Amino acid sequence: MNPNAPILIVGAGSIGERHIGVLQRLGYVNLHVFRQRNLPLRNVAADSIQIFTDWALIEQIKPVAAIICSPTAQHLPQALDCAKKGVHLLIEKPLSHTLAGLDEFKKVVLQNDLCVQVAYMLRYHPLLQRAQQLIESQALGNLLSLQSYWGEYLPDWHPWEDYRSSYAARKELGGGVALTLSHDLDLLAWWAGASVESWHTMKNYRSNLEVNTESGADVNLAYANGVRAHAHLNFFEQVPCRNYRLVFDVGSVEIDYFANRMTISTKKGQEIVEATNFERNQLFEDQTRAFLANCEAPNRAQRSEKAIAESARIIEICN
Repeated sequence: MNPNAPILIVGAGSIGERHIGVLQRLGYVNLHVFRQRNLPLRNVAADSIQIFTDWALIEQIKPVAAIICSPTAQHLPQALDCAKKGVHLLIEKPLSHTLAGLDEFKKVVLQNDLCVQVAYMLRYHPLLQRAQQLIESQALGNLLSLQSYWGEYLPDWHPWEDYRSSYAARKELGGGVALTLSHDLDLLAWWAGASVESWHTMKNYRSNLEVNTESGADVNLAYANGVRAHAHLNFFEQVPCRNYRLVFDVGSVEIDYFANRMTISTKKGQEIVEATNFERNQLFEDQTRAFLANCEAPNRAQRSEKAIAESARIIEICN
């Protein structure tokens, strides 16, 4: 995509600023940022972007692509309006907190031949991609089962603000741990390589966090190809823990996300794989490169339809 093409960023919270920084590092200079309140930016020079607070100005800007970084409950209305204007979309996860309006959105996307990508950037992590390669090559036989565990402490995410006012803590903004940490549900489906056939979601409201959403969730998943999975998610765990386990016919894979380490085990022994010199921001850069390339790909509508369907199932599971 032409680096001078107008790109819209909707929202400039922490994730919005990250997307702005990524676009600038990739050489994109015509960046327009919609904000509901023009508060001071933390990590981006205000004079390096064009900030506006009147949504109607999008008609004049005519962006080629947009990155939606607003609270979850605003994703779909904003994305739908952009889609009607023929704008390609990278939407922060999850696509929405409800299925309402999703059919209309898909219809407009397909009619306008648009690229829609949901920002599940874990698919670009080198160790998680290595696990995907082991699955596809069947180097350890068939994939049989999957487990993921992700626990962190919500008040520690953005210590500069009151966590109770964040979208993750508020049901009306589309919060709750299941939707907020739905990265792992996307990741498990990607690894399973099949549609979800059935699921059972249990939510935990027991923590001392002052939120009106669930703060923990356990999800059992059955995929159409026979793979079974379990995901545990919480944002009440004060000592962060995040890992994955994949079990195959003749071995297993364990990934310690925070240590950037993968252990591949068979009866013959273990192989340790480390993601040396890995920086988290690389996930976002690789994701953005892929999105901008997909905007110009001939099969973009087909990709978009698949992304919307996968996101719809995640929304169902989380609700």
